[in-house]
Amino acid sequence: MEASQTATFATDRPAIETLDDLLKRLGRVPLHRIRLHPPPGTATEADVLIYPHGEKRLCELVDGVLVEKPMGYYESLLAGILIHLLRSFLDSHDLGIVLAPDGTLRLAPGLVRIPDVSFISWERFPNRELPAEPIPELAPDLAVEVLSESNTEAEMERKLREYFAAGTRVVWYVEPEPRRVRVYTSPSDVRLVGEAETPDGGTALPGFQLKVREWFDRAGLRRSR
Repeated sequence: MEASQTATFATDRPAIETLDDLLKRLGRVPLHRIRLHPPPGTATEADVLIYPHGEKRLCELVDGVLVEKPMGYYESLLAGILIHLLRSFLDSHDLGIVLAPDGTLRLAPGLVRIPDVSFISWERFPNRELPAEPIPELAPDLAVEVLSESNTEAEMERKLREYFAAGTRVVWYVEPEPRRVRVYTSPSDVRLVGEAETPDGGTALPGFQLKVREWFDRAGLRRSR
């Protein structure tokens, strides 16, 4: 299916007949994150790039549905600090590029994800030439998602399967509370890295290490609710 064609719900899964079916398919994401224009099941990659009334909303494309990506200021702050640390590492280790929290990637036909931070190695770019299209068909070697309150376990489990099916090597799920990182090397292989520990880039980004406490300390203390 070409990106310009209208997307439809995947035919190899149970039919979408009710709103509950739709929510189950998407991973029980909250209703306020599901966009109704265009109608669910008809959205395309072109719709991901359109900002209605000039308002920019980050939306992922999942089975023809635009699903708004939640990201508060604190999650954005953590992502920004990580991007700075990754860029500093890559200045002396020329291994690839880093994308910010609005970097759109096509993991499969009709499936666009936007990791909060993406590292993509030069191995994925023949002759080191970057793609021309705004939504390239690329899987990040390292995908980082800073979890927000509206992220559900079912949603993030689906994302894990999609990342690894597309060729991602390592996925980090960052939990602002209790300040830890879940490091996945497959959908079923996970290591919990606490505040006093140091995760690394593994096979995705050899040599890169990050002290969790230092990362969060750079972001500063967040007031309790």
